[in-house]
Amino acid sequence: MDAFYASVELLRYPQLKALPVVIGGGRRRLDEALREQHSELPLNEIPVQAFPVLKDYTGRGVITTATYAARQFGVGSAMGMMKAARLCPQAILLPVDFDEYRKYSRLFKQLILDIAPVMEDRGVDEVYIDFTDVPGGQREGGRVLARLIQKNIFDATGLTCSIGVAPNKLIAKMASEFNKPRGISVVQPQDLQPLIWPLACRKINGVGPKADEKLLAHGIRTIGDLAARDRSWLVDHFGKSYGAWLFDAAWGRDERRLVTESEPVSISRETTFERDLHAVHDKAALGAVFTRLCEQVAADLQRKGYVGKTIGIKLRYETFKSVTRDRTLDIYTADAHTIRQTAGQCLKRVDLTRRLRLLGVRVGSLVKTGEIPFFEKKVLSSSVERTDSAINFVSDTPQLF
Repeated sequence: MDAFYASVELLRYPQLKALPVVIGGGRRRLDEALREQHSELPLNEIPVQAFPVLKDYTGRGVITTATYAARQFGVGSAMGMMKAARLCPQAILLPVDFDEYRKYSRLFKQLILDIAPVMEDRGVDEVYIDFTDVPGGQREGGRVLARLIQKNIFDATGLTCSIGVAPNKLIAKMASEFNKPRGISVVQPQDLQPLIWPLACRKINGVGPKADEKLLAHGIRTIGDLAARDRSWLVDHFGKSYGAWLFDAAWGRDERRLVTESEPVSISRETTFERDLHAVHDKAALGAVFTRLCEQVAADLQRKGYVGKTIGIKLRYETFKSVTRDRTLDIYTADAHTIRQTAGQCLKRVDLTRRLRLLGVRVGSLVKTGEIPFFEKKVLSSSVERTDSAINFVSDTPQLF
């Protein structure tokens, strides 16, 4: 999908189209205040000058996504909003609304499944489709089917997408980025050298910043440079598995099939604070955030029909060092209080004398609610002793939230 979160917001606020808009930050307080201030107007008639702009933002939030107009200024996802404010101070700032994004995500995926039922879900805004056996799918090398998918999604939602057509997932992913927004790119095997090899190695999904830095140190800048190296050389310098994969990727080889059914390994929620917080001095604020994260994870589990038995925490200190701790229960649970109690016990095992910039809660070892092993069902159904939700957990150093 093209700038998915931002595009969904523009359905709500069409007066912002063609303007630089960034999505990110905390809760929807700004949005709610905006609506209250202009309660007499429909959303699409709220004046543009009434919206908050990036130059007035203070904090440490990051951008989730940006419209293409904002991207022209160098603003992009995962960028700190304070940095983005220096690049594009006039950009309009909207907070995230994940419920709305999930609604449109389910809608566009169902529209695709109605046309091409072999689909791999790759997150809220991306899918792979195997259209080998779709009647008429091969017309014009897949372009006819791609145009049909684009039209159906746009007619039903007002949203646009870009589609890459290729013999495998690796190249299709790259091709989908060629002509955004609303692009269709077809890459045949014979197109590897003219279309793929001139691209930077970072365009390969699986080549991260560290690998790219190492490749550049060896003078390997493009995928063509990578393809020119011997497999044995890449294995010697990047390891047996990754080196062999790099060689195959450079030559456009990818034998992975679509994964049409998958189960989540874990479900988690985390938040980055606007300012560093301390377990003692900011106990009340941290306690409220901690409880909310546990409740959100519990709600996610219940909504998706899962229970889990491994409960963990994630902390990131002001130094950017991260630590995790977890504990495995004898029961499966999706209960918010049980999650909070167990996650609180994990907090006893970390250093809380330093300030925190991030806090997260995770539940793993998941099974579907109706597929709990028989010998554990009795344990699950037994009562769990509850205590006051404001319980304090105590460590060897400060009192925890």
